[in-house]
Amino acid sequence: MAVVSKKIPAPDKVKIRTALLSVSDKTGIVELAQTLIAHGVRLLSTGGTHKAIAAEGLPVTDVSELTGFPEIMDGRVKTLHPRVHGGLLAIRDDAEHVAAMKEHGIESIDLVVINLYPFEDVRAAGGDYPTTVENIDIGGPAMIRASAKNHAYVTILTDPADYPAAMQALRSDDGQTSYAFRQTLAAKAFARTAAYDAAISNWFAEALDIEMPRHRVIGGVLKEKMRYGENPHQSAGFYVTGEKRAGVATAVLLQGKQLSYNNINDTDAAFELVSEFPADKAPACAIIKHANPCGVATGTSLLDAYRRALSCDSVSAFGGIIALNQTLDAAAAEDIIKLFTEVIIAPDASDEAKAIVARKPNLRLLVTGGLPDPRSRGLSARTVSGGLLVQTRDNGMVEDLDLRVVTKRAPTAQELEDMKFAFTVAKHVKSNAVVYAKNGQTAGIGAGQMSRVDSVRIAALKAEDAAKAAGWDGPTTRGSAVASEAFLPFADGLLEAIAAGATAVIQPGGSMRDEEVIAAADAHGIAMVFTGMRHFRH
Repeated sequence: MAVVSKKIPAPDKVKIRTALLSVSDKTGIVELAQTLIAHGVRLLSTGGTHKAIAAEGLPVTDVSELTGFPEIMDGRVKTLHPRVHGGLLAIRDDAEHVAAMKEHGIESIDLVVINLYPFEDVRAAGGDYPTTVENIDIGGPAMIRASAKNHAYVTILTDPADYPAAMQALRSDDGQTSYAFRQTLAAKAFARTAAYDAAISNWFAEALDIEMPRHRVIGGVLKEKMRYGENPHQSAGFYVTGEKRAGVATAVLLQGKQLSYNNINDTDAAFELVSEFPADKAPACAIIKHANPCGVATGTSLLDAYRRALSCDSVSAFGGIIALNQTLDAAAAEDIIKLFTEVIIAPDASDEAKAIVARKPNLRLLVTGGLPDPRSRGLSARTVSGGLLVQTRDNGMVEDLDLRVVTKRAPTAQELEDMKFAFTVAKHVKSNAVVYAKNGQTAGIGAGQMSRVDSVRIAALKAEDAAKAAGWDGPTTRGSAVASEAFLPFADGLLEAIAAGATAVIQPGGSMRDEEVIAAADAHGIAMVFTGMRHFRH
């Protein structure tokens, strides 16, 4: 049964007389305490926060003096007491509440300053199970929720970034806060505890290998508000979840304009793709446009890899995203800045490369400190009307698969390498996806078509255009391997690929017409391999 409100109107202004400060992150806490004392506020505090304030010679009372009960169990129990929560939850204008406070010796608490045990940081750092559990805050969320619920009378601060606004409010309004200000802080407080609980519940699901828990919450912290979303009439924000994974969310922007919504989406796609190619094996470059690769290659150097990737489709690469799997060096940077590019993302950049990129002040340069592990688990999510679709990350890798030769002719060693390369790239291309590759370089990419045959044709057409632009003797689809991220439902797509010059095909298999497709490959002397794994990407 729902609790019925007594409909007591909230006061606009509330004088801060008593404040409780209990923080894990001590940033700005001393300055805030000084401001509160200057306005005649009595300070209550706990543990390390009490020590930090007292060390500055400021008057502060330990919460144990208020409760008459010491901290016990290594600090697990210190604020879970009626004299704390009664002081937070009491409705000051309710005669029954006032009488209860008087009867039980409860003092009102008007301002609460709390930030929680660093659970997210411990989780991200890979803390062991007992350590991670120990960093689950209990008293903090309880006080935050109590204060936020009673925001009619209590001001709740959960973020050091809000301290300046709170101090200014006290200075400008004789130690008082307004109802509108308390409402805003209460909303932020509930969002904070929700995100905190989401991080805890998701960690438990991972630790206990619960793939799809009954309740799934995904929380994040606003990293930045975007100018707009996919289009100017849409609002957007970039939230970080705290996942321990190098990428756009953890990257440092060394130079350039603020990243847009589309920049972030495309840059993430680019970096996830290039991370499929280990930095210790060969330099690699991926060029992305509208979340699809328009060129991917490995090379003898980053410069070589970039040029090979660019040659696949230099027209589409204009205004794209360039991702590298190694530290950006001067040679690659010098060539990259010749093309209009929105973003460069790499694990790092040399000082010389940074200076070169600086000649293009609007070009964003992101460094991540490393590459994400393409085999790592994690979640991806997208909203649908009235719901949320959640799945584990596609961490399947062709190197881990038991490839099965289904044609009379087996692929050559080079064809097999090209097959693996093409299938790896196809995993990151919007379905229906078809990728031609030769010698560690994409020759043509067909993405996002309703018909797989059209994707085959578009990829071949792109290769022909690239050959004409470069003045080559013919498209590099000749003698290439072709990959389809899902099974070929008919032989028509295969025949189109053969016409483009492909000599080897890699696909998941599993179609009702597999035998028909295999027979067509055999008839043309083509090698075909089944992976048993598909990579739909919608």
